[in-house]
Amino acid sequence: MKQKKYIISFLLLTASMATSAQTADSLNYSFSLKQAVDYALAHQTAVLNAAVDEEIAKNTVKKTVAIGLPQVSANFNFQDFLKVPTNLLPGEFFGQPGTQIPVKFGVKYNSSAGIELNQLIFDGSYIVGLQAAKTYKELSARLTTRTKIETAVAVTKAYYSVLVSAEQLTLADANLKRLTKSLTEAEAMFKNGFSEKIDVDRLQVLKNNQETDLENVTRMLSVNLDMLKFQMGMPVEARLVTTDKIIDVRKASTVNVIKDTASYKGRIEYSLLETQQKINEFSLKQEKSRFLPSLSGFASATKSFQSDSFTELYDRNFPTSVIGLKLTWNIITGGQRIYDVRNARLAVVKTRNDLFNLKNNINGEVATTRRLLENSLRSADNQDRNLKLSREILRVAQIKYQQGVGSSLEVTTAESSLKEAENNYIKALYDLLINKVDLDKATGKINY
Repeated sequence: MKQKKYIISFLLLTASMATSAQTADSLNYSFSLKQAVDYALAHQTAVLNAAVDEEIAKNTVKKTVAIGLPQVSANFNFQDFLKVPTNLLPGEFFGQPGTQIPVKFGVKYNSSAGIELNQLIFDGSYIVGLQAAKTYKELSARLTTRTKIETAVAVTKAYYSVLVSAEQLTLADANLKRLTKSLTEAEAMFKNGFSEKIDVDRLQVLKNNQETDLENVTRMLSVNLDMLKFQMGMPVEARLVTTDKIIDVRKASTVNVIKDTASYKGRIEYSLLETQQKINEFSLKQEKSRFLPSLSGFASATKSFQSDSFTELYDRNFPTSVIGLKLTWNIITGGQRIYDVRNARLAVVKTRNDLFNLKNNINGEVATTRRLLENSLRSADNQDRNLKLSREILRVAQIKYQQGVGSSLEVTTAESSLKEAENNYIKALYDLLINKVDLDKATGKINY
C-alpha cells in the first residue's frame, strides 16, 4: 500500500509537469522557465516597489525643474485693532509747549490683498541640476533593471531546483519499483529453498530505506515548489507545475563557454557605477556654480483697506504695485564652498577607483564561474557515465544471482552503489544548472 501511495503521488506530479495549458482555476498555473520569470517581473514585490521608486525619481526630477518656472502666490490679511496704537508727540505741535500730547495713529480696521510673481532668471546650481536630471532618471531606471535581474536569477535557480527534485523523484520511484520486484523474487526463491533468509532481509532493508528516501524527496519537491512560488510573488496556496524538461535544460547548458574579457560592460552593476560617476561629476559642477550669483525677478500688486467702521472697510482701497530684480551673491562664506568643491572632487576620484575595482572583481567572477561551469560539465558527464555503469553492474549482478552463480551480497552492494551514483548524478546536475545561471549573470547575459 505504501508503494502504491508513492507511485500515485509520483504519477500526479509528473503528469502535472507534462501539462502546458493553464487550467480554468485562476490559482492553477503551468509555467515554463520564461513564463515563470515573466510572472515574477509582473508580480514580485521587489520589482513592483522598484517601479514605484522609479516613478518617485521621475517626480523628483520634475519637482527640480519646477523651481525655475514662475512662482505665483496670493495673500490676504485682516486686522482688528482692539486698541489703536498711541504715540506721544511734543505739545509744541499743538500750541501746548512743555507737554506731551497722546495721538492715535491708524484706524481700527485694516485689510490687504495682493498677488506676487517670482521668476528665477539665473542660478548656476539650477542650470547644473537641469543637466543632471536625465542622469538621475537613468540611474533610477537602472536600479529597476538590477532588481529585475536579481529576481530573474532567483526564480531561475528556484525553477531548476524544482526540476532537479523532480528528476530525483523519478529515480527514487524507479528504485523502489525495482527493489520491490527484487524483494518479491527473493521471497519466492526463499520459499522454494533457492536462497537464504538473509538475502530477503537485505533487500527488505534496502526497500525500507528507499521508501524513506522517496518520502524525503517528495517533501523536498514540495518545499522547492513553495520556494519557487515565493520567488515569483505567487500565492503559496496556488498550484504550480513546471513544464520545462530537465534533459532540455541540461543540453542548453553544454554550449561552449566563450572567453570574453569585456563582459564587465554588460553588467548592470558596472552601468550603475558609471551613472553614479556622472552624478558625482554633476555634483562637482554644482558646487563650483555656488560661487556665482543668482538673479531673480519679482512683481507684486497689493490693495490695502483702512477704516474705523467695519461696514465701510472695503469701500475704499489704496493700491500698490512694484516690479524689481533681486541679485544674491554670497561673497564670503568662511571657506565652506571651497571645501564642498574639494569633497565633491574627491567623490569623483573615489568613484573612479571603485569602477576600476569593480571591473577587476567582475573579470575575476567571470573567470571563476567559467571554471566552475567547465568543471560541472565534466562532472555531470562523468556522473552520467557512472550512473549507466552502476545500472549495468546491478543488472549483471541480478542475472548472476538468479542463475545461481552470484550472491545476494553482490546484488545489495550493486544496489547501494547505484544509489550513491544517483545521488552524485543529482548533485552534479544541480551544480551544472546553478553554475550556468551564475555564469550568465556574471557575463551580463541576464538583462531586462
